[in-house]
Amino acid sequence: MSGSFALQARTAQLPGALAQRPTVVSIWLAVNDMNATIEPASFANDLGAIVDALVAGSEAKIFVGNVPDVRSVPAYADEDKAALFRLIGAYNAAITAIAGRHPGRVVPVDLFTGSAELVSTLTVSGDGFHPSDAGYQLIADRFAEAMRRGGVPLR
Repeated sequence: MSGSFALQARTAQLPGALAQRPTVVSIWLAVNDMNATIEPASFANDLGAIVDALVAGSEAKIFVGNVPDVRSVPAYADEDKAALFRLIGAYNAAITAIAGRHPGRVVPVDLFTGSAELVSTLTVSGDGFHPSDAGYQLIADRFAEAMRRGGVPLR
């Protein structure tokens, strides 16, 4: 569901996902929570519950994307860049810690390292926030590469 927060995904999407008995799951939730000023600890609690439930209730390999360095994205033009960088770091640390609880089953997808290409004028849509088609392609490529490295056969 586009625009979801981790809590919404936990309550509204997780039961249906488990019912589908997935073998591969991709999750990228952090940016909406971050923009809604949800504390990193609250986000981590909800994301952790999602991941733990997927690990316990399925055989899925789970890929979780972190937050790119969005400081240059137009929607953040008026934000305190140092504070934003710290917030991104807190969210990314939470994602790394959650993935670390389930080595081999949960794989963090690094959208932060080398994220300049993800947040350029060509990869951010006209609204100044969401990825453009080219931006979504780059994000999908990062997930696909992580999946290939994680043993998921892709075309």
